[in-house]
Amino acid sequence: MSVWDRPEPPAPPVPLDRQRIVAAAIALADEGGLDAVSVRKVAARLDAGPMRLYGHIATKQELFDLMLDEVQAEILPEEQPADWREALSVLAHRTRQAALRHHWLADLLGGRPSLGPHGLAVTEATLAALDGLADIDTVLRAVETVAAYFTGAIRREIANLRAERATGLSERDWQRAHGPHVTRMLATGRYPTLSRAVHDGTDVDPDASFATGLDWILDAVAAKLTGPPA
Repeated sequence: MSVWDRPEPPAPPVPLDRQRIVAAAIALADEGGLDAVSVRKVAARLDAGPMRLYGHIATKQELFDLMLDEVQAEILPEEQPADWREALSVLAHRTRQAALRHHWLADLLGGRPSLGPHGLAVTEATLAALDGLADIDTVLRAVETVAAYFTGAIRREIANLRAERATGLSERDWQRAHGPHVTRMLATGRYPTLSRAVHDGTDVDPDASFATGLDWILDAVAAKLTGPPA
């Protein structure tokens, strides 16, 4: 058979490794959230058969674990600040920035500890910031308190961004749309404190709100580390 008549051999399978699989899964999640991620969809993104992925991951939860660990690499600063307060602040702000780049990260924060290399490194950096300043139980409670604050704040912010995407209304547009209803309800006099907050409270942007709340939490931690005056 001449070369002109002989069909070309089939193309070799697309090379796969965990790094490519995780990168494809993160891209899908960035586009459509965690619901957009499945072994089948990741395989399609990689132009590979789903069964080939099971040689690298056993379950979708394992895939989520790998995605979380990959993004946690973005949280670690190149250099750890020497001051404990600055160190915890940097980690909190970098976690928020990672979540703003990857909204799905908010859904995975606050669960069981991440045991991947980057997740363990974030935990080590967090604990190391307070190492030697108090007993280990106090350090653990302090870390849990800071994490509880920024996890809740990040989830709330991401929820608002998702609402904007779903409705097409910005926060300001939403407030204007519901303004007449709120005005009527406040005029009843049943909500005096809320009325004062609406009319007299200062509206701050998400950056300032997050930073202020974090400073208050760190003030509380500092008070515990310092202890009552002798």
